Amino acid sequence: MRVFSKLLPKLTWKQLLSGVGMIALIAFSGLMVFETTKTEVTLTENGEKQSIKTHADTVEELLAESGITYEKHDAINHQLNTPVKNGMNITYDEANEVTVKVDGDEKHYYTTTDTVGELLKDEGIQLTKHDNMSLDKDASVEDGMTIAIDKAFQVTVNDGGDKERVWTNGGTVEQLLNEHEIELNKLDKIKPAKDKKVKKDTPVTITRIKKVTEEVKAPIDYQVEKREDNSLAKGKRNVIAKGKKGLVVKEYEVTKENGKEINRELIDKTVKRKSESRIVAIGTKVSAQNLTTLSDKSSSDKSGKVMYMNATAYSSNCSGCSGITATGINLNKNPNKKIVSVDTSVIPLGTKVWIEGYGTAIAADTGSNIVGNRIDLHFPSRSSALNFGRKTVKVKVLD
Repeated sequence: MRVFSKLLPKLTWKQLLSGVGMIALIAFSGLMVFETTKTEVTLTENGEKQSIKTHADTVEELLAESGITYEKHDAINHQLNTPVKNGMNITYDEANEVTVKVDGDEKHYYTTTDTVGELLKDEGIQLTKHDNMSLDKDASVEDGMTIAIDKAFQVTVNDGGDKERVWTNGGTVEQLLNEHEIELNKLDKIKPAKDKKVKKDTPVTITRIKKVTEEVKAPIDYQVEKREDNSLAKGKRNVIAKGKKGLVVKEYEVTKENGKEINRELIDKTVKRKSESRIVAIGTKVSAQNLTTLSDKSSSDKSGKVMYMNATAYSSNCSGCSGITATGINLNKNPNKKIVSVDTSVIPLGTKVWIEGYGTAIAADTGSNIVGNRIDLHFPSRSSALNFGRKTVKVKVLD
């Protein structure tokens, strides 16, 4: 320091300033040379463009110089070892990680596409118009996003017998009904249940239940009332009143499944018009000259008499039948009882008879159409009565 102080007077301030200026000039010149020797390139990073001057030799060095870490899924328009040239355009897009769930199956993708639609196209994921996706195809791709896809499939819906194949993305049976605007009524049945999951191989069956009220008009047969008339010759008949059928209205609750009747229940019955009995006078007058002959024959006529009669059949539940015979027998409680309906002028009530193909029976009933050489046989059911039909049979009076 002392030596420098001794020398300083010998130097002029002018010479000192001149030296400092020279050093500054050299430094500035060096800086200018450094800057002018830089290469100028255009770097577009994730869509943002900027102009960069660099001394980097390769694209990889340029990225590192710009603070960009290249990963294998990222997109760049040059190889990393490509030499950097003046005026070069370098485009770099960082890959986004996206999760795609198809029917619950999850896969991860790295993509540099801009939209969801472009991602699906790049990865070969095809959609139909019936498929359901959680995002629109025009939605922007973002890192970490999840795209859920429900692939559509067809199921068979049997609606009251009408079958149709419909598209669905799964979910519950109730959701399927809502999608296709299928409404259920209160009584309708559905299988599987509405809260069950829809599956590809499981058809959906709807049974349409409907209850309607139906009125049926039915005639009421008139009764035949026979009155003995001692002013009328024995064997003669005289119709005093023709008789008139009545009318009953029966109200039924009819249950139908898919339009077909499955049950019918009588809920009300109203007699609109009562029947009027047919009254027939039966002659009992016997001439004096025939009294002796009648007395002689009476004992032999009681039993052993054989006749051939026109036979029909009926059951206790026929239309207009009460189930109670003219003699008071309840056929509803005794459905298997052998009872025949007769014309009392031919076979008196209470007579025991044998009938070909039917067996032994009691004459205990009458009917408006059972007149003369006719007989009506009681059977326990309507079907067995219909099976008998109408035929001529041999009838033997037993007692």
